Amino acid sequence: MDHRHHQITLYSPQSDAVIEAIKRDGVCFSKPEYIKAKYGESAPLFLTAYQWFSEKATALVPKPQGAQFPYWAVADRAAVDATGGGTVLTLCVPAEQVICFDLYDWNKILQLRYLTDNPKEEKAFTADLAMRGLDCYKVMMSSFYPEEKQKILQSWERLFVHHNAILQGNTTGVGLVQAGLWCIRREWIVAGI
Repeated sequence: MDHRHHQITLYSPQSDAVIEAIKRDGVCFSKPEYIKAKYGESAPLFLTAYQWFSEKATALVPKPQGAQFPYWAVADRAAVDATGGGTVLTLCVPAEQVICFDLYDWNKILQLRYLTDNPKEEKAFTADLAMRGLDCYKVMMSSFYPEEKQKILQSWERLFVHHNAILQGNTTGVGLVQAGLWCIRREWIVAGI
């Protein structure tokens, strides 16, 4: 059996508060109030995406007790957003604790867009909405369009199509590997603390 994939090296920029919590408790969990504090007026948008992710990703990696929302990490050190501030942690995480996906797909979800790898399909969907004076954002941020919202949410499930392949080391068709972690544990930290 190939043991290389039992641990995955990831990079995750974290605030001093997170690092302090890890030093103190040995583990840190992300909470909805952190999202609200970080994103302010944009929080409802992020919470919509994060809540969906948290609900669906738990089927791939069950949430440990105390976990609500994921922490984000990337597989490529160069992809760490330097503008975010904080300290970049180098993590060595057991593969079974990692939810893997394409960063570009996740960015579409954060924009509340329809997720497909077929541009024609996305154009057709958005054109259909536009004819009714709608766009994906309006649909997702209101409760008036349940059918359209369901189509968008179903499209988001494509986020996880690369999960197993990435864990096997196959990143064909993936722009940049991003990972979700239900917590950050002190024993995973290789550098940065």
